[in-house]
Formats: sequence, structure tokens, C-alpha cells
Amino acid sequence: MNWDTVYFDNTLRAWATSAGMVLITMVVLRTLLAVAIGRIRKLATLTATDLDDLAVELLDKTRSIFIFLIAIWLGARPLELPEGVDHVIRAVLIIGLLLQAGFWGNGAVAYAGKKYKKSRADDPGISMAVGAIGVIVSMALWTVLLLTALGSMGVNVMAFTASLGIGGLAVALALQSVLGDLLGSLSIVFDKPFVIGDFVTVGDMSGTVEHVGLKTTRVRSISGEQLVFSNSDLLSSRIRNFGRMSERRVLFSLGAIYGTSPEKLKKIPELVQSEIEKLDNTRFDRCHFKTFGASSLDFEAVYFMRVPDYAAYMETQQDINLGIYDRFTEAEIEFAFPTQTLHIEPVTVNRAGDGGEKGEPKQATPA
Repeated sequence: MNWDTVYFDNTLRAWATSAGMVLITMVVLRTLLAVAIGRIRKLATLTATDLDDLAVELLDKTRSIFIFLIAIWLGARPLELPEGVDHVIRAVLIIGLLLQAGFWGNGAVAYAGKKYKKSRADDPGISMAVGAIGVIVSMALWTVLLLTALGSMGVNVMAFTASLGIGGLAVALALQSVLGDLLGSLSIVFDKPFVIGDFVTVGDMSGTVEHVGLKTTRVRSISGEQLVFSNSDLLSSRIRNFGRMSERRVLFSLGAIYGTSPEKLKKIPELVQSEIEKLDNTRFDRCHFKTFGASSLDFEAVYFMRVPDYAAYMETQQDINLGIYDRFTEAEIEFAFPTQTLHIEPVTVNRAGDGGEKGEPKQATPA
């Protein structure tokens, strides 16, 4: 074999050298990468810093195609190539480097978001905020890398950006509702009118927030079905967020029958207060003889639940009702219920056949 034979303006020896450099470069880079990942991962288990963990995350995202492009570029150095081919190899390498930079950037954003969510695990709204911010940062990163790649290929980036701006305006006009929902999702993320896990009421629909997306928010209703709201419509509605409730104010009424003695009526507020105050997680506010009802003497009581949970409120109200019923029974106080009393009075009826006015005795006729 004649190593000096020329193929495509390069000797066979030059081609063999180039191929050997490509193989050696790939093997060396892959080996160095594997060794670096192993050692840094071992070091990460021994230190409290996050930098070594981030380095492992980024090195793990190094693509084989990127190593192959570096090997091709180095292998082409000993060769005499046409200027166009050398330019293509350089452009492909730059594009590969930009793609790899995008993967590293995405990895860094994801790692930072994961660490921040872990540090704020007590805040359920953080996952929404970090997810949305991560999407925005990733989109910005890939946009910059795309423009850089186009610039390296000789494209007029300024003219391209201007054309994108005109086209983007037309798309924005056509997709107003979609963009409104997207901005609504960002408003939900940053303003936090609610977070995942909150129980909310929107109009006549209620449920627990399960997911906040770029276009819609999904709520699991009490009856089990999933409610889907567009973000823009949701923010334009009046939302009652029970997840932000620190205390639950409870008002209830009860009535005693007419005929209950004043002494017993005076005992009712004290009786109700004692039943409320003996329970945990309650704060008594007031109990008053409110009004004379149509069929009852009405009392109104107010107390506060120190926990907002609805199930806890229902358990407490049940205990209060049972306690009041027992105390009324002991005090011989009767609960009122709707009644009507019919009063009947006697009426005098004139049975005279004739003569005299109604109600007067009949006069005797003279002989």
C-alpha cells in the first residue's frame, strides 16, 4: 500500500492520521468525561456545597454528538480541505456547541429550580412559580442560541429579528385569547391569588386547585369531577379562597318556645357559652336573645373555629348541638318548632222569628 497516494488532495497517510485522531479524540474525551463524572460525584457525597452537584448534573448532559463533532474538527486539522468544506465543518461545530450550551443551560435552570423548591417546600405556590419561570428562561435561552447560530451562518440577524417582530405582531393579534391565558398564568404565579391545594369557590363552583398551566387551571370539585377554567376568565371572576382562611366564623340560631320563664331564658346564653368554650379549637364570641319570632323566642350565637378545616368545623358544631340539647333537657327548656294557635270566642246568635232588632227579645203582641 502506497501511503503517498493522493485522494481528494490529501495523501492516504494524511487520511489515516485524520481518522486516527478522530478515534483517539473520541476515546480520550469519553474517558475523561466518565472519570470526571465519577470523581466529582464521589466528592459531592462528602461536601455540603452545591457546585459539585451542579457539575455532575451538567456533565451528565454532555451529548456524544458534541464529542463526535469536536473529534471531527480536530481530525480535519491535518487535511488540506477546500475552503467551503472547512467552513461547513466549522459552522457545524459551532451549531453543535450552541446546542450543547442549550442542554447545559436547561440543566442549570432545572437544577436551580429543584434546589429552590426544596428550600421552600413549605410553600405550595413555589412549584408553580419555579415551573413557569423555568419555561420562560428556557425559551429565552434557546432564542438567544438560535439567533447566535443564525449569525454564525451568515444570516442577517437584525433583518431576521425585524421580520419576526412583524410576524409576531400578526400572530399576537390572531391569538389574543391564548396570550391572555398565558399572561393570566404568569399573574397567578407571581400574584398568587391561590396555590395548588387551596380550596376555592368561583361563582357557584367549588373545589381544590390541582394544577395551574399556561392556559388553564384545573380544580377538583367536591363531587369528584374536574373543573377546567381558562386563566383569563378565572382572574376576571370573584374567587373565594378558603385556603387562606385563618379562622372560620360560625353563626347559628336556636329558639325556645313561648311560655319559657324569664329565669330560664337568662340561662340560655351562659349555657351556650359553656358548651362552646369547653371544646378545643373554638373561641366564643357572643350569644344573645335576638328577637321574638313568629313561633319562638330566638337566640343567635357566634363563635370562631381556630382551624379552617371544614370537617373539623362540622365535628365541633355537632358536639355543640348535642351538648346544648342535653343542657336544655336538664333545664327543662323546650325547643321551639313552627306552630299556630287558633283562638275561638263564643258568638251570640239571634234566634227570634220576627219583631225586634237582632239581639233583642221579641215583644209581645197586645190582645
